[in-house]
Amino acid sequence: MKKTDINNSKKDFNDPGYWKFGLFYYNKEDKRLFPPKQTKFLGWTINFANPYSIIAGLGIVIIIIILGTCFDENYKFKNNRLFLIVF
Repeated sequence: MKKTDINNSKKDFNDPGYWKFGLFYYNKEDKRLFPPKQTKFLGWTINFANPYSIIAGLGIVIIIIILGTCFDENYKFKNNRLFLIVF
């Protein structure tokens, strides 16, 4: 990526036209999966124009759900629960 491309991407990133409802980042020209949020210290967001970022975001949610079902209310690992979910 050229330096001018990086500068243009930063400029485009702050364009309110790429933020739907002020929350969802949608820019087909930006190839990043997880660009920073408008307020950078809050973390990253998903570029909803990139299909790979949507798949990666869903994968993260699925992993969290699977791990959430593997522990009981005392945060102890349930026996063989993960094995049954994966297979």
